[in-house]
Amino acid sequence: MRWIKGLILAVILLVVLLVGILFAVNNQQAIPLNLIWAELPPVSLSVWLLATLAVGVIVGMLAMLGVYVRLKAQLARSERHNKQQRKELDRLRTQGFKELA
Repeated sequence: MRWIKGLILAVILLVVLLVGILFAVNNQQAIPLNLIWAELPPVSLSVWLLATLAVGVIVGMLAMLGVYVRLKAQLARSERHNKQQRKELDRLRTQGFKELA
């Protein structure tokens, strides 16, 4: 079952790679990017789109960093609380046995 999942993932990756190569080959015209404050040199459309994708991924990761840190801290607190609860439960269990004896 695991090798089927790997095979399917490899096929999907290969298809995405081929589509990306075809896109890059078919979009070779150089396009200058005009930002309001600056004009960037002419580069192929595929390079601009890949650069935009990379910047978007980085910005998305930075935006999620705060949520990730908060959830990690909450998990650590929950694990500490769980550990304390287990100690209390073990203590109560042994106390019950001592009362019976």
